[in-house]
Amino acid sequence: MSRVAPTLSRGLLLRVFMRSLFLQASWNPQGMQNLGLAYAIYPALERLYPERKELEEAVRRHLVFFNTHPYVAAAIVGGVLYHEQRVARNEEPPDKVVAFKAALMGPLAALGDGFFWLSLKPATGAVCAALVPLVGAWAAVLFLLLYNGVHFTLRARLYLLGLSLGDRLVEAVARANLPSRGAKLRMVGAACAGGLAAWLAVTFGANAGGHFAPLLSVGCLALGAVSYVLVARRVPSYGVLYLAAALACLAGAFL
Repeated sequence: MSRVAPTLSRGLLLRVFMRSLFLQASWNPQGMQNLGLAYAIYPALERLYPERKELEEAVRRHLVFFNTHPYVAAAIVGGVLYHEQRVARNEEPPDKVVAFKAALMGPLAALGDGFFWLSLKPATGAVCAALVPLVGAWAAVLFLLLYNGVHFTLRARLYLLGLSLGDRLVEAVARANLPSRGAKLRMVGAACAGGLAAWLAVTFGANAGGHFAPLLSVGCLALGAVSYVLVARRVPSYGVLYLAAALACLAGAFL
């Protein structure tokens, strides 16, 4: 039979979100992010379970192994609160929230690694590096603003999705199509890196009094395009690097 459970205020939900930013502050080899998760949701658990015994049981079930990408973990934190509210109302068993975490932490870890580490960070870095000739050292500040603007926006959005949708969070994340967005970001990063290489070739060549700087810049752009095509066709990265090194040696010998 269901029962009336205390409600979680907006201030309390905000407090949980802010505490989730410290998810990895107590990372440990045994439970990995379990202590950080328990720390983040503890104020909500304390509100939902006023009885000491129930509170201890709730905390204990979140001290099991937990590890995922620290940014997308916000979605799981929100989902945990969704399920804990239902558990507190006797609408579902406590095992449901444990299963929810276990089912999502692996797939969301892979999704977060692919988007944030392998796409957003390199692309943002390449864009800001390409802007160095225009803005100078302010490019570092721009990187922090761009990267964390996307990072915190998505983190907050995922938290709210988990809080409102629970298990249906998976459908919402799938509709966001982060892998496709990540592929586009990698293309932007590659284009910016190629443009920066061309600018450096022209600048260094002009400063050294060379007459082949424009030709060298075109060669850098062409090499970048060819390397992208080769990697896209699953040519080993080491092979591409060896090719680039060989062409650089030829350019140095004859130009």
